[in-house]
Amino acid sequence: MPLPRLHHLSLWLLIGIAGSAHGLEECQLNLSEPTVDFGLMSRLAQNDSAPERLLGERRLNLTFSCPQADDLSLFYRALAASAERLQFTEHGSYEIEVSHGVLDGQAVELGLIAAMGQPPVSSASTLTWRTGHGIAPIEHGAVRMGKTLSLQLTLRAWADPEATRVRDATTWEVPGMLYSASHGRYREMTLRAHFAPVACQPALSDQGVVDYGILFAKNLNPTTETPLPIRTLRLSVTCDAQTRFALRMHDNRDGSATGGTDETAYGLDLDASHNKIGRFYLTIDPAEFSADTLRTLYRTDSTSNGAAWSNSSARQIPMAANSYMGFTDKSGLSTGPVAIQTLAGTVRIKTYLAPMQSLDLRQVVHINGSGTIEIIYL
Repeated sequence: MPLPRLHHLSLWLLIGIAGSAHGLEECQLNLSEPTVDFGLMSRLAQNDSAPERLLGERRLNLTFSCPQADDLSLFYRALAASAERLQFTEHGSYEIEVSHGVLDGQAVELGLIAAMGQPPVSSASTLTWRTGHGIAPIEHGAVRMGKTLSLQLTLRAWADPEATRVRDATTWEVPGMLYSASHGRYREMTLRAHFAPVACQPALSDQGVVDYGILFAKNLNPTTETPLPIRTLRLSVTCDAQTRFALRMHDNRDGSATGGTDETAYGLDLDASHNKIGRFYLTIDPAEFSADTLRTLYRTDSTSNGAAWSNSSARQIPMAANSYMGFTDKSGLSTGPVAIQTLAGTVRIKTYLAPMQSLDLRQVVHINGSGTIEIIYL
């Protein structure tokens, strides 16, 4: 069967030369995900006058460790698009934001260095990785030695309108290289994005923003989770013609959700001490949705990327990160979603805050959950 189409709201030579054998084989450079996929964007989703469109935001964890305390400065090699952006083919660009630096278990400031052994040209807790520069833990304006450095990388990618003017499905793929100049350690990272000439437009009411305002810790549970009031948004999908599609949710704060590894729970980010703030769910009730002239809708799900579908049901369910959710007009069918031109309904957002005693309340804690609803074309 044909592969599903998705819609989304070089040669490298690296030679490591070490002055001695003190860490060449023992230092470890690990990246949580070697491939960063920004999903797929359709032509219609770009149908405005904006000079460029954010393709998405992805977060990765980077760890560099050595058996002896050493200079753990890291560099990134890729084609430059500008002083602070890297080239994502001729019609796109991306940036790498570095934050949450922890050296040997302690939070540290980060410095941008032009070369090994040089003082930082700038420093902050969050930095944009500039072309031709490295990132290092610093203290009092100098690079700080250590055994283990962990960093959070936030990747953002943009495309210009030309990217959507495709007649066939197109995939962008570019490589980059993370490396330690002094230890000969490196990891390749690949960025991908997909484009197809599809014609469905998703939309959320209130620009997709749910604002809980200011909450006071004294009114929240100190030892147990605090459920916040349920909020709702209107979700609509409008297509040029009837099309078979499904929905999937992506967590832009991946790894920050409390409550384990539930794929329907999405994170609210971390506080200043890297504690998880909480989680939220996005629930869909088929009874609260309508489509075209169909009298009743039922949901059907796939955990196999559309290869097989669950029996359609009227039961409401949270949207999942690793499952497709579609709609059909009959109950008990496992044939997948029907073709729909216009879908509209209400989604419910259920939010839970972590116990207050587990958070760093010495400063304001910002609830900063973010998710992306993807439309997958079948």
